[in-house]
Parts: sequence; C-alpha cells; structure tokens
Amino acid sequence: MAEPQNIVTIFGGSGFVGTQLVQLLAHRGYRIRVAVRRPDLAGHLRPLGDVGQVVPIQANIRNEDSVARAVKGAAFVVNLVGIGFERGQQRFGAVHVAGAKTVATAARVAGARAMVHISVLGASPNSASLAARSRAQGEIEALTAFPGAVIVRSALMFGPGDDFFNLMASLARLSPIMPLIGGNTKFQPVYVGDVAAALCAAAESMVKGGRTYELGGPDVETHRELLQRIFRDTGHTRLLLPLPAGLAKLLAAPLSLLPHPLLTADQVTQLQSDSVVSPEAIRDRRTLAAFGITPTPMEAILPSYLWRFRKNGQFDRQTA
Repeated sequence: MAEPQNIVTIFGGSGFVGTQLVQLLAHRGYRIRVAVRRPDLAGHLRPLGDVGQVVPIQANIRNEDSVARAVKGAAFVVNLVGIGFERGQQRFGAVHVAGAKTVATAARVAGARAMVHISVLGASPNSASLAARSRAQGEIEALTAFPGAVIVRSALMFGPGDDFFNLMASLARLSPIMPLIGGNTKFQPVYVGDVAAALCAAAESMVKGGRTYELGGPDVETHRELLQRIFRDTGHTRLLLPLPAGLAKLLAAPLSLLPHPLLTADQVTQLQSDSVVSPEAIRDRRTLAAFGITPTPMEAILPSYLWRFRKNGQFDRQTA
C-alpha cells in the first residue's frame, strides 16, 4: 500500500491539462488517483506511469460520498474539473461552484497537505458571462473550505490536442470564410506544458497558498491575430467575416444544440472581454514567474501540430 504522503488525487485528470499533469507527477514518483465520472474512458492514462501507479477511479463532484472516497489518504488534491457549456445536470453552478466546495471540503476533512484549484482568466463575480461568474464563485468556495488552497487561473491553453487551435484549423480547412466574433478581444495563450508544471509545483507547495495565480504566455494577441496565425501555420488564405455580438448569439442558438456545441450565447459573451494576466498579478509576481517557469511562445509549439491541417499534411511540412 502506498504511503499517504505519496498519493495525489486529481479530479478531472483525464482531460487536456490533466494528462500532462499525470505524466509529470508519475515521473516524480507519486501514486495517482485520477477521479473521473467514467474510469473506463481514462485507460490511456495508465501507461503514463509504472504498473499500478496511475489508477482511474469513479467519482462525481456532484456526489459528496464519491469525492470523500477519492481523497481518502491523499496528501495532495487537485481539482481540474470545468465545463464550457451546460448539459443536463452538468450546470455551471453545480460543477464550478458546488463542486469546488465539495472537493475542497473533502480535501480539508481528509487532512490533505495541499489543495490546487484551476480556474480561468476573466473569472469575476461581475462578469456578464455566467460561466465566468460561476468560476469566480468557485474560487471563493474553494478558499473558504480550504484556506491554504492555491487558485490557478489559466489563459487559453495551446498544445497538441487543444480545443481552440485545432478546432479553428479544422474549420479553416473546410470553409473559405471564417466568422470573427470579438475580433479585437485580447488573449494571452499559455502552453499546456507550462500550466501542468505550475500545477505540479503548486501541489508540492512550492508557492504560497491562499493566493490566486494567473498564468499566461509571453504573447498577447487579438482574436483576429490568433486566427491569422492559424492561417499562416496551416497555409490557408481565408476571409474573416466580423459578426456583431447580437448576430453571433443568433448563430449560436442552433450550434448550441449540437452534442458538443460549436458555439453558445455565453461563449459569445466571453469573447467580448479580454483574457489576459492582470497588472496586479504581474506586480505581485503571481504569474508563471512565481513557479520559476519561463513561458513558452506559440511559435515554438503550434507549427508542430497544426501542419496536419495543411492541404498536403506532412508533405507540406517536409517541403517547408
């Protein structure tokens, strides 16, 4: 049986950033419980560690008993659970707010030494976006239940398997015209590997708890500039069609009904607000600098996987 000080429980650890974090922690010798609703879909994580080192277990942050079982004996607890749209019982309030409270409370009761809670840049109780407001409330609940928790607000993440750059590149390959919503909105994309490294350091109590850290990359670009960067890396020339927010929300109505919505009205609202590291976080050194991490630029990573969306795929890459 693993020593308690060697056990980490990661809620939502089978996703984009979770996979990176599991790999880092496994290399550092931890025994990892990956708490997910569907353990049968998390088998890809097992090979990231030695035999038996990474174990997917069933837990639902809407169920307090399952959460308590998942954190029993864990030294570190990480909550990566978040949703971009609502479906059925998966509501922003239930996941981002009540779920955050449940996990943090269970971690405190179980005697965990450290608690890390991931959020997003732009989280604010005054945001027009329901998702952003729920994220901010979740941060409050996590800190109230576990005062020493480390809150990590992440910018839009990039890396192989990301949602944004891969989706936009896919659409650019199919359509000569790309809708542009919030073209002047600023983003500060951060490499998923840097976020995972920061989460690992936070779990190991290498930064001060009870604080909120904001993680962004070295480049700040508008939504328009990000799409133009994607066009360059994929070799496509596409026309950008600016859409006002009202029209974009009308477009989002049918798209939000898809099994995995391409766009929702709340996401349109989010696209009207900048998502960058705040001056206060920079001043107080509550950024990647606090973790001793130099942010990775987009040009170092994006071309390594966006080549797949070029007309001739790997052959275009070899020619380049």
